[in-house]
Amino acid sequence: MIIEILKALLIGVVEGITEWLPISSTGHMILVDEFVKLAVSPEFLELFLVVIQIGAICAVLVLYFHKLNPFSPRKTAAEKRGTWRLWGMVVIGCIPAAAIGLTLDDFFSEYFYNAWTVAVALIIYGIAFIAIERYNRKREAAYLAARSQRRPAAGSRADRQPVFERPRGRHARVPQDYYERPVAAGAADGRVMDVCVGPGDDGDDAEAALFKVRTVDEIDWKTALKIGCFQMLAIIPGTSRSGSTIIGGMLCGCSRTAAAEFTFFLAIPVMFGWGLLKALKFVLGGLAMTGTEIAVLAVGIVTAFVVSILSIKFLMGYIKKNDFTAFGVYRIVVGVVVLGYFGLKTAGIL
Repeated sequence: MIIEILKALLIGVVEGITEWLPISSTGHMILVDEFVKLAVSPEFLELFLVVIQIGAICAVLVLYFHKLNPFSPRKTAAEKRGTWRLWGMVVIGCIPAAAIGLTLDDFFSEYFYNAWTVAVALIIYGIAFIAIERYNRKREAAYLAARSQRRPAAGSRADRQPVFERPRGRHARVPQDYYERPVAAGAADGRVMDVCVGPGDDGDDAEAALFKVRTVDEIDWKTALKIGCFQMLAIIPGTSRSGSTIIGGMLCGCSRTAAAEFTFFLAIPVMFGWGLLKALKFVLGGLAMTGTEIAVLAVGIVTAFVVSILSIKFLMGYIKKNDFTAFGVYRIVVGVVVLGYFGLKTAGIL
């Protein structure tokens, strides 16, 4: 029993990390299952891999409790209405996934839950992340080039402000307030420098120029429905639910932060519903869990909860300074590893 609990602990860690990072929890679960097999019934294993996601969802509820709670006494009437509106957008975004999941879940599980599908999906969406972020960097560079043509008037308050250098690094993201600083004349070494702009100074907002939806509260019903359609693609193993919705969000004009947060919120009804569906199938099938299986399930859920809190905090901190390119590269590497490993195994070499 101790060995099985340790295995459940490892699986919970993998679930907590991969559920929220756009790298496909299914792909990693297939790899883990290849080397760490739980001594449980096939029916329970199918239930376990879905229900431990409830622990991951609880992490979202804890971290965003105030934002998602429309009854909070600390909120004004307008803020409460905004929270109800946000929940409405979440419900709209879940409609496509609910419709497809209820009708095609068994079909895709039977015919597409395999290493080959997962590997191809990992690689395709990895390329998509890299392509989208490369496009965003080009837009950002074009915006900065246009801004560099503007100079503060000599002797103006902006002209007298301290000078700062733009963050460097291929995938480094520019701080939000950077775009609120008009660009001053180049430094002595030729690098483009900028200056601070105080309250009341004019300045275009590059975040708004690059992404029409900057915060999750700005998502309207049309955008929510479009993102929901991308979430629907996650029924294909290896796609990554968070990956597909984040890509969908950015393609719909959402900032990285807004896309990531909306992805978290969309997961609440979808994953709770999916977990309930699997549990009902398990119970209605006349199946029961052993003592070991109950312990394994409990450890998996708790571990996924704790690790998910850390993963979500990491992701939100990471995308404030970086883009998703690194995740795209990682997906491609894992996809190639999966193809290589299972290809060699099929050929009888391993």
